[in-house]
Amino acid sequence: MQAFRLFRRAPLGTAVALALCGAMAIGAARAEPAAAVLPGDDFYAYANGAWLAATEIPADRGSWGAAYVTAEETSKRIRDLIEAAANNPTSADAKRAAAYYTAFMDEAAIEAKGTAPLQAELKKIAAIRDRKGLAQALGASLRADVDPLNATNFQTENLFGLWIAQGLNDPDNYIPYLLQGGLGMPDRAFYLDDSERMSKLRTAYQAHIAAMLKLAGFTEPEARAARVFELERKLAQVHATREESADILKANNHWSDKDFAKKAPGLDWNAFFHSAGLAKQNKFVVYHPGAVTGAAALVASMPVQTWQDWLAFHTVNHLGSTLPKAFVDQRFEFYGRALAGTPQLRARWQRGLSGVDNALPEAVGKMYVEKYFPPEAKAKVQQMVVNIIAAFHQRIDKLDWMAPATKKEAQAKLDTLYVGVGYPEKWVSYDGLDIKPDDAFGNVVRSELFHYRQELAKLGTKVDAKEWSMPPQLVNAVNMPMQNALNFPAAILQAPFFDLNASDALNYGGIGAVIGHEISHSFDDQGAQFDSKGRLRDWWTAADSEHFKKASAALVAQYSTYQAFPDLKLNGQLTLSENLADLAGLAAALDAFHTSQGGKATAEADRQFFVGYAQSWRTKSREAALRNQVTTDGHAPAQWRTYTVRNLDDWYNAFDVKPGQQLYLPPEQRVRVW
Repeated sequence: MQAFRLFRRAPLGTAVALALCGAMAIGAARAEPAAAVLPGDDFYAYANGAWLAATEIPADRGSWGAAYVTAEETSKRIRDLIEAAANNPTSADAKRAAAYYTAFMDEAAIEAKGTAPLQAELKKIAAIRDRKGLAQALGASLRADVDPLNATNFQTENLFGLWIAQGLNDPDNYIPYLLQGGLGMPDRAFYLDDSERMSKLRTAYQAHIAAMLKLAGFTEPEARAARVFELERKLAQVHATREESADILKANNHWSDKDFAKKAPGLDWNAFFHSAGLAKQNKFVVYHPGAVTGAAALVASMPVQTWQDWLAFHTVNHLGSTLPKAFVDQRFEFYGRALAGTPQLRARWQRGLSGVDNALPEAVGKMYVEKYFPPEAKAKVQQMVVNIIAAFHQRIDKLDWMAPATKKEAQAKLDTLYVGVGYPEKWVSYDGLDIKPDDAFGNVVRSELFHYRQELAKLGTKVDAKEWSMPPQLVNAVNMPMQNALNFPAAILQAPFFDLNASDALNYGGIGAVIGHEISHSFDDQGAQFDSKGRLRDWWTAADSEHFKKASAALVAQYSTYQAFPDLKLNGQLTLSENLADLAGLAAALDAFHTSQGGKATAEADRQFFVGYAQSWRTKSREAALRNQVTTDGHAPAQWRTYTVRNLDDWYNAFDVKPGQQLYLPPEQRVRVW
């Protein structure tokens, strides 16, 4: 169960539109800043105090903000489109989307079928007799459902995750990446951290495993749950940390198909790859070699029966949303209530749309764009992109610490950057995907396999540099450093981020900061490792690299001082990439705004820009949700993202921020990178 964090560097594995960030409604009545709080003491409270005091988090949410409202309104529009398509489909894919939704919404039919849809999957697991059969079953479960450059989406319940993308050293060709997986909780820390909260979650998770197995008809569910949990605990011990996963240089491990038996003994790799449809693939990148080696050893050392229990649980757990209500309620009891602190399950129609978005993301996106994304909105955002890229060009030109050779490659990255606005240039086809209006369970299984085969089909072909990684109906944005490309889906190009009728100050403080954020990911601690062609290589001089690392270290130190709770500080290293992008992106957006005003922006306009930016991050989170975010997410929580402003001289000038105020930084301590 995961909610995405605006904004990502890399593709989203699920198209569920649940934005983390809260924001003001641009073009609507603006909330007045809190007069009782000085902007220099707490700019987040200054901009958002009235909203924070008046807002309650809905019972079915772990966090809430105005962008959640935007996502929810977008979902209602999509629901209307899908319900209309059920009666009068405008295309085969629209008919598929309507059939998927219809099947999910027929709760009575799902209850009547009971666990019958599960039985074929569980019989396959029960038929495993030896470790070769286990390897075949593990290979058959492999799905292309992870992305290591995505701050939240590199954990899968399958033993390994597969990512199909261009090579780190060969950006022209697709290659399969193998990543760690196998956990039912979000991260290794949930298994290994000795805090009281994590200990309680481990107890709750083991009870959840037992409850799901009992609902599925298994005998001795508690004993099976204990075995499953112990296996996952051992997997967690060999997993890389989030910080290690963010180090792309540690991930660039090229293995041939023959290397696996030598470097990761214990798993019948020939049987695994054959069953996974990868028998003809002889080159891989093993993103987490320690985890792959450790997991293979566990395949050899742990009893086959334990692995069967593990496979059975994860099959039930993963597909539980399309099973009877008892399964749905139990999944929510752990993932919603215990893990995220959410009191109430989301409405069924919302969960149904999430499923459609997962199964047929671009089919839904095409319907949404045709109805709700006007050409003039696309044109205006494209012009803003041009202006903000120009601002980055100028900022790079003015850097006194960067050598000419490094500047040349940085400028080349901007010159060759592909920016997709609204929707992809080529739509994905779902021809051949069988979606039935009376088979909710089967629709999930077939759609996931269809997507997996689509991804496998890329192997052996040339990379499409303009391929999109987010559907148009998602309230989010992305930078893909290996493609040197950005995507800004249509759904984020509306209030609160962008409004055709809003002032330039608000639009540049809203979507402008988003655009700047994504562009700047090309030059953050990860993006800066890729050249203008998307190739992983060091294009920096030694002196430039040292300066960049020093500035980055200062930002790490700054964010590591922030405390979410008395016992929990932010992890400045984990959030470094996103903090760098916030800083550089906001600065470039402000430059572009000033240029758009002919260099005549007023102090009041600057204040509006900064307040608009701060209000775009207004968010309330439940304690459990916020703790999970601080522990696992590469993005700092919203409040502290707002504090990016304390590194910009213009903010001090706009609000007359003085020494002695809590956010004040002397000029020499303000982090300046780009």
